[in-house]
Amino acid sequence: MPDPTLPPDEAAAPAAELPMSSEPAAPAPPAEPPALPFTEQPAEQAGAQPVAPPEPAPADLSPAACGARLAELFPALFAQARPLPLKLRIQADIQQRAPGVFTKKSLSGFLHRHTTSTAYLIALTQAPQRVDLDGNAAGELAPEHRSAAGEELARRRAVHETRRAAERAAQQQHQQQQRAQAQREQAAEHDARRERALLLRAFETTTLTPANFCALKGIAEDELRARLDQAWHEREARPPQERQPQPAGRETGRERRPEQQRRPRRGAPTGR
Repeated sequence: MPDPTLPPDEAAAPAAELPMSSEPAAPAPPAEPPALPFTEQPAEQAGAQPVAPPEPAPADLSPAACGARLAELFPALFAQARPLPLKLRIQADIQQRAPGVFTKKSLSGFLHRHTTSTAYLIALTQAPQRVDLDGNAAGELAPEHRSAAGEELARRRAVHETRRAAERAAQQQHQQQQRAQAQREQAAEHDARRERALLLRAFETTTLTPANFCALKGIAEDELRARLDQAWHEREARPPQERQPQPAGRETGRERRPEQQRRPRRGAPTGR
């Protein structure tokens, strides 16, 4: 009896039989590797253009080098004999007109030194207007800016005068010390000359032998000879009216040296 759940044709058709074969089945072809996502495709396969390397960042410049470069680029403002009051926010104008030339650090360092110099402060107190990169007027100076520049100049003048006064006082004190030192040296030299002169006079008037005279004065014979010789030269160098009269009948220290034997006094026994 045919199955009522099947269509009439399928119910009447006999079951198909699978053919039987003794030959082995052919091997399956190798599987292809999965395609890479589009974002991971090599540049040659994707057809992408090579990316240009980024431009190197500008190097930091010293304030002097930055000022020289600005004078080359904007001579109407930075190459003048005297500083000119800068337009407000001039740093942004420089970066816009010369992109990639200066770093922010370089411009900030130069502008700080430039705008705090005494010459620039004087320009703020005298110039009527500010100036842009092309040397054109770029607005009047605000009264508070002009007043602040004048106050800073007055403060610097006071500091300079105080420093100069301190230097003058130190110089005067040094000169006074030098004069006092010279006076002390002159006094010491005068005392030494006087002592040598007295020593020479004492030697010329003594009746002691040189050895006994040296023992009395506590001076070695070599030192005595040197002092007497110096005293004799000093006495001869003085004007005649300043020389003291020599003892009558006595020999001078120049004529009678300590190393020479003293002559016995007149009337003294000779030992003969």
